[in-house]
Amino acid sequence: MEKIIETTNAFLVDEFEADAGLIKPGASLKEVLDLDSLDYIDLVVALESNFHFKVQPGDFLPLVTFSDFYNYIHAQIRKKEAA
Repeated sequence: MEKIIETTNAFLVDEFEADAGLIKPGASLKEVLDLDSLDYIDLVVALESNFHFKVQPGDFLPLVTFSDFYNYIHAQIRKKEAA
């Protein structure tokens, strides 16, 4: 899980110009990254290219915090590995 967090934070800081100090497990994903609808598309592309799984429509609805986001990525990677 630590590798997921490191990789995720790195591309969020790089691609979304996020303040690394604000990226904390309980922080709001939308507020820290200042996401609008187009940014969500960029986030999906970044996820798919960094972790090699397809993001399904609606997957982001329950993701509120960075912890939710990390857990989602972890679950998708495990699902892909089990297939």
